[in-house]
Amino acid sequence: MTVQSIERIFDILELLSRERSGISLTEIGRRLDLHKSTVFRLMSVLRRRGYIEKGEDNLYRIGVRFIELSSSYLNNIELKTEAEPILRNLSNLTGQTVYLATLQNNEVVYLDKVEQHNSLRKYAIVGQRRPLYCTSLGKAMIMHRSDDEIKELFRSIPFERFTPHTIQDLPTLLEELRISRQRGWAFDNEEYEPGIQCVGAPIKDYRGVVIGAISVAMICVKEKMNTEQIAPLVVRAARELSYRLGWIASSTPAERTPVIVG
Repeated sequence: MTVQSIERIFDILELLSRERSGISLTEIGRRLDLHKSTVFRLMSVLRRRGYIEKGEDNLYRIGVRFIELSSSYLNNIELKTEAEPILRNLSNLTGQTVYLATLQNNEVVYLDKVEQHNSLRKYAIVGQRRPLYCTSLGKAMIMHRSDDEIKELFRSIPFERFTPHTIQDLPTLLEELRISRQRGWAFDNEEYEPGIQCVGAPIKDYRGVVIGAISVAMICVKEKMNTEQIAPLVVRAARELSYRLGWIASSTPAERTPVIVG
């Protein structure tokens, strides 16, 4: 696709965003001074990907795909804003590094990091990606899914070995997630990085949908993590953040699969 075509696509989208009641293909061409065949070709691509919709009145409007993208973006902004004091408090309570992450394209994506000392390294982690099956954050965000959903998810995700402790197959992961589901938190036992253990818990929004996770990480070369002490603090922090995002435990259904964007 040429730069000119991309420019025209944005012209079309900006025009549609101003026409809430919809607009015809012919009118789009007239206003943008584009040939009808060009408009049809570009609109077909946008419609196929869900960015525009055609109503029964043959008028075109912005599609639901934009709602999904906007929702993900706004959720992440709100998530980071509300999470910051909770992450800092959790780091102070545990004396360890704390992470905030979300799920995107079936990978863990880091949104924030809080350490006990000021470090420029915290910014290096933002935007980085990790696998689901060998991180406490990833496990926490999928542990409430059914076995069938998880099996479907991992059809396209290979198990790569990062350490001798990395989970290598689906049956082992399913059992690990079953245990995580029962206790309410997930554990990374040196599965992604040697000498690093992590405890993670899911974050839910006002719908009860899991939209992220919090974890505490500990260097455990000399001393193993005391999960009995740390896990309740992580779970409490995740629940507090969920409450801030509108989640009410007594009125929401069981945790559901998060919306995956991308």
